[in-house]
Amino acid sequence: MVIKLSTLILPKKIPKWVCSKPYFSSLSGACRIQNNPESNQPSTSSSDFVTKIQFLKNKLHPETLAGVLDSTADLVSSLKLFKWASLQKRFHHSADTYFQIILKLGMAGKVDEIKGFCNEMVKDNCPNFEQVLLDLLDIFVRNSRLSEALCVLSCINLCTLNPSISVFNQLLGALVKEKKEFKDVLFVYKEIVKAGIGPNIDTLNSLIEALFAADRADAALEQYKRLHKKGCSPNGRTFQIIIGELVARGRVDEALVILDDMFRIRCEPDYSSFYAHIIPFFCDMNELDVVRRLFSVMRACKVLPDSSTYGAMIKCLCWNLLMDDAVKLVDEMVYNDVWPDDDVFMSIIDGLCELNMLSEAKEFLSDKEVASVLPYNALLEAILNDGSFNMARDLFDEMFERNITDHRSWNIMIQYLCGNKRLKDALKYLARMIVSSVSLDSSTYSALIVGNCKLGKCEDALALFHQLSSKSGLLDLVSYAQLIECLCQKEEIQEATKVFCFMSTKRYALQSTSFGMLMDGLCASGYTVRAIELLPIAYYCGTLSSPSAYNSIMQGLFSLGRASGLFMVLSRMVVDGCKLDGETYCILIQSMISLGHIEKSVLFLDMMLSQGLLPNSETLSKLLEYLVENTQVHMIFSSIDKLVSEFEVVDSAMYNMLINSLLKEGYKDKASVLLDLMLEKGWVPDTSTHALLVGSSVEDETDTQNPSCDKFITQDNVGNILAEGLGKFDGHDYRL
Repeated sequence: MVIKLSTLILPKKIPKWVCSKPYFSSLSGACRIQNNPESNQPSTSSSDFVTKIQFLKNKLHPETLAGVLDSTADLVSSLKLFKWASLQKRFHHSADTYFQIILKLGMAGKVDEIKGFCNEMVKDNCPNFEQVLLDLLDIFVRNSRLSEALCVLSCINLCTLNPSISVFNQLLGALVKEKKEFKDVLFVYKEIVKAGIGPNIDTLNSLIEALFAADRADAALEQYKRLHKKGCSPNGRTFQIIIGELVARGRVDEALVILDDMFRIRCEPDYSSFYAHIIPFFCDMNELDVVRRLFSVMRACKVLPDSSTYGAMIKCLCWNLLMDDAVKLVDEMVYNDVWPDDDVFMSIIDGLCELNMLSEAKEFLSDKEVASVLPYNALLEAILNDGSFNMARDLFDEMFERNITDHRSWNIMIQYLCGNKRLKDALKYLARMIVSSVSLDSSTYSALIVGNCKLGKCEDALALFHQLSSKSGLLDLVSYAQLIECLCQKEEIQEATKVFCFMSTKRYALQSTSFGMLMDGLCASGYTVRAIELLPIAYYCGTLSSPSAYNSIMQGLFSLGRASGLFMVLSRMVVDGCKLDGETYCILIQSMISLGHIEKSVLFLDMMLSQGLLPNSETLSKLLEYLVENTQVHMIFSSIDKLVSEFEVVDSAMYNMLINSLLKEGYKDKASVLLDLMLEKGWVPDTSTHALLVGSSVEDETDTQNPSCDKFITQDNVGNILAEGLGKFDGHDYRL
């Protein structure tokens, strides 16, 4: 590795230390360095190396060797020269030669070797070695060689040197800035304590910031609370770190407490970075009172807000619809030669439009001579959303004359007209757009397709879709949904399916209602199998299948006589997380009836009622008839209670059917309970039900040839039924 000292950040002057007296150095650590050059490291040529050796033989001196080492490009050759000099009689390395070799090792990332050379220099007690260590530490820190700096620091403390706290702070600040591991920061802090040096506020600020970076916020707050015990008072940097970190973690209440401390001790940071850092934090949290107070303190300190601080403040004011204050702040920005960016103008326009101050918004843009198209487009869209087309038309014409239009401006006008079925007017703007050499983009096509679909012009809309597809363009989701719905309404199901498959390949999700319409159209047209094939495609592109989509498929299978296939669709429905609705249960119940699955039909009824869903009259009638026919009405005891008590959907005919069937099945007590409920509702049981209740046999009821039965039925009017069913009541005999 080539080490060019000219590229390093070195001290202004490197002193040339000379040994005051000769002594022998073993250089055991230095001699253990392996001279194994890396394959990609250039080395000094052998002739050049020999030349340097010859030069040093004639004039071997620490100062001369330091100069040669400084001029030697690669590390391997430098180590060879250093080792050769160490083996020469009566030669002793100086702090200067150690400086050169340690510096080269450090810049090459040889951390382990650095420690050995530093220890040898200390062991040899080279004059001024303390200053060499400090200079090396400074160079490594300023060149972001922090691992090397930590190594040098450990040697410094072993030498019992007492460097100033600023030396430690420089290393601490670099470690925090480079986001090194907290253990490295803690090591430096412990070294400060070992050296008996009192930390100052800069030291503790770095420690607090490192604790937050290590996600130890509570420990950082504890350090803040103990500042006074260490003889330190918090400064603006302290508050900037703590408040910013707390707000970033959502601990706003604690941040406000720290901010109160800042106000209480009257700490007024005199640098703009504090306010530029803190004010946007509280603006994002919409803490308007806090922001205003900070803004006032900043002004009192005569600190000029920068563009981002102004912008955050204006945005916060606009959120709270304090538009007069926001506009005044814009005026202040302009006065202070801080020109607002597009976000500021957008915030003002959004706030004014939300208050429906559309004329004021237009006047604001005109007064400030805004030339950016973004706020104008926002105002144009707001005016159209308000339904003021004439005002929007005038604004657009003004924008066009001032050359403040873009694709979005044209599309806003065209989209509005197409969405309101004014396709002819939209085509006029389209013609102007083309004449103005503004090409159509996907948004333009999307608007035109919506306009054609709203007028039922599916063929034109489909042609536009194919035209855009040939250009590899994509519609927006609303346009795809409109096109598919329009095609379904015109019974162009196959074309609608092709459009859906195309958008699915682009991972575009279709609205669930539109997908349900497509499924219904396919199944109604006899393409139920094709509809089933679309389910995994819909899942792939993120289309959420609604219950109506599955219901269409189930109904289609049922109509095709493939009711057994419903379970496959039902399992897919459950896997997709689609909730069953009333129609789903009704289809399942009727399908189970057709398959002769009594238990499953009853099970689906119970599940349906447990979810508060009611079967339609057709499904309920078919189920009851099916259960009566198979003498299995008793299987729905719990469901009967819900039907008659909670939902009250059972009518007189159903009461008679249930009572009659339960009696036939031998459940007289249950039948009597239903009769009581029936009579409470003022309904009268029919003759067959009454005959069973008063003890007539089933045979008598069904034997139409029995004269006595005919006589009974003839006389069984309302009065007789009440008399037989009720007997005497309130002392009166109701029997006729």
